[in-house]
Amino acid sequence: MSLKFSKWTGLGNDFVLVEPGESFDMTAGPDLERRVIELCDRRFGIGADGVVVVTPVNVANNEFEMRIFNADGSEAAMCGNATRCVAKFIRSRGLSLAMEFALHTKSGIVKPAVLEDGRVCVNMGLPRQFLGTIKLTADTFDFTGETVSMGNPHTVIFVDDIEKIQLEKWGSILEVDKIFPDRSNIEFAQVIDSNTIRMRVWERGCGVTMACGTGSCATLVAAQRTGRIGLEADVVLDGGTLHIKHEEGGPVFMTGPAKEVFRGEIV
Repeated sequence: MSLKFSKWTGLGNDFVLVEPGESFDMTAGPDLERRVIELCDRRFGIGADGVVVVTPVNVANNEFEMRIFNADGSEAAMCGNATRCVAKFIRSRGLSLAMEFALHTKSGIVKPAVLEDGRVCVNMGLPRQFLGTIKLTADTFDFTGETVSMGNPHTVIFVDDIEKIQLEKWGSILEVDKIFPDRSNIEFAQVIDSNTIRMRVWERGCGVTMACGTGSCATLVAAQRTGRIGLEADVVLDGGTLHIKHEEGGPVFMTGPAKEVFRGEIV
């Protein structure tokens, strides 16, 4: 069965979005996992970090459901970069002409707003407690991780020189450490100055990606908790820069770009 889709990217974190009116069975099981893996395959499929399905919940109130499936076929509870893409997708497809939406996700409601300059600012909600400060080991190297939940689990490891990290090697080991109840996203971060953090990420279910929205939010929160950064900062990723802001006791706000790359139909 053919599927009409569009390809979107948020700083190189890319997604296949199922076009409105298309049938996409989201019943959990091996058939769904296989379909997602095939679509995300960069050699034999479309190629993406995940597949996203948007469904109207209450159009009059600008409410939609966002379901996100990782490249390995697992379902993600949240994804910040996908959220920005979905906000612009909703407007571009005429599903709503509003500038702000409420997106229902597996981890709760997030609220993206499309700005006049084309970027999207997302109210990501409150950061949540996870496992606190933890000790980890990968390939004989010992790390201290600051854990933060942004609706999905993150472990932020601060380093002195991010160019020296072995992201693919260490990330694959740390993601599945036995301390995590359901794996974890792994971020390595270097604080450059009082306004800038350089971060690289190994995403749970995807591997190395060029950007991670929830990971950027978690990194800022972890930097604040450890006294490394103030109210806000630019988080510089492999794919570009996100601006993250968080006041203590309040929600985290993420601002960055999202764009459509192409549309197509796959059999």
